[in-house]
This record gives sequence, C-alpha cells and structure tokens, in this order.
Amino acid sequence: MPFGEQPAYLRVAGDLRRKIVEGELPPHSRLPSQARIRAEYGVSDTVALEARKVLMAEGLVEGRSGSGTYVREHPVPRRIARNGYRTIGDSSPFRQEQADERLAGSWESTSRQVAADRETANRLCVEPGERVMRTEYVFRAGGEPVMCSTSHEPLAVTGRTPVMLPEEGPLAGRGVVDRMAAIDVVVDNVLEEVWARPGLAEETLALGGIPGQLVLVVSRTFYASGRPVETADVVTLAERYRVAYHLPVK
Repeated sequence: MPFGEQPAYLRVAGDLRRKIVEGELPPHSRLPSQARIRAEYGVSDTVALEARKVLMAEGLVEGRSGSGTYVREHPVPRRIARNGYRTIGDSSPFRQEQADERLAGSWESTSRQVAADRETANRLCVEPGERVMRTEYVFRAGGEPVMCSTSHEPLAVTGRTPVMLPEEGPLAGRGVVDRMAAIDVVVDNVLEEVWARPGLAEETLALGGIPGQLVLVVSRTFYASGRPVETADVVTLAERYRVAYHLPVK
C-alpha cells in the first residue's frame, strides 16, 4: 500500500461516517447491509464487515439483535462549568452545573463503611485496609440517569462525628467543604483530573449507554493542610458532557 493511502475499510467507514454526520443517514435509520456496502463501494465482505466494526467502535451505530445495524442518536454535549469552589450547597460537578443552568435534577445515594483498597488508600494517603466511608451516587436530569459518582472519606477524619454520613444528619448534601468546616477541618485545596476510558459494563448500562462506550471521569480530591479528606470519581458518558474550566489569571 502506498505511503499515506488509507486501507479500504477505513475509506468506506469514513464515507459512511460523513453520511451520518451530515444527516444523509439520520438517527434511527438502518445502516446499509453488508451486501449493499460491498456492492456500492466495490469491496469484499471482509472490508464491509471491518468498516461496520469501525462505526460501532466509534459509537455511531449500534446493532439490534435480529434486526440489523442502526444509526445512533447523539445528544448535543452540555458543559460542566468548573470555576473553583463556590458555596452553592454542594461542589460536585453535577450540582454545580444544575445551579448554573437551573436544571431540574435529583440524585440518590447509598453509604457504607469499607476497607480502603490500594488505589483509594493511595489517593487518601492512608494504609490499605483502613476504614473509609464509601458513598455511591446516581444523578438524574429529567428523570434520566446522567452521572454516577463514588466518593471515599477517611473515617479517621469523619468517624463518630455528625458528618460521618455525607447524605444524612444536619449537613446532609451540603458538600465536602461545608461539612468538613463543621468539624473544624478547613479545606484549602482541590485537585481535579479529567480523563477518558472505556466504561465498565455496569457504568454504561446504568447511564443508558452501551458496553465499551467511552466515559468521561472527573477525579477530584479535597485537601485540608495537605491531608486528603475526600476523593471521588464522577463518571458520565463522554458524548454527553464537556468540562469547561474558568480560571482566574493572577
């Protein structure tokens, strides 16, 4: 193959992708069959199959058992606006975005004590096996699940205090900064890392996606005088959100 020339399956996938993006193949329409792709582009069955696989891997189409392959509907991505901590009742990306756009949303959560695994222990600067409070959230907008979150707090900090359970007690749902301040722990720094990875099956299914679909992860850790007091991963389907940071210039 000459240098710079695309393999046949990528050329076919590229043309089908163009038709999807430009609306020639609108959402919910059926992708041309393998036989039709073979005839229209003058390629082999193998090339036609590989082109369809590319579009499926990109999340542009989905297979329906016994029916065929169809163009997926892609939502217009919404922004998660991050402007640093603001006292708006909670500082999670989802709740901050709700406050910014007046979205009607809700969430449900469960909390339980667990032994910190190696990754959690590393993020909280504690020993593996140390007891932490694990809280799992599902956030909804318009009744549909849009984000999941898992947070961990060291019980060495919050244990036997009124804020031990993040969503119960006098400061339920008030956010890490306010809750920690109530027990004289002053949060003075927040680290966020944004990255993407293939979603776990349970994550994507819970969010209404398909297994293997890319998810966007906001990994966030709150610090008080250099000590981590909460760490969390907020997960959403990558096609739904973009993270926008507004940072002051000093």
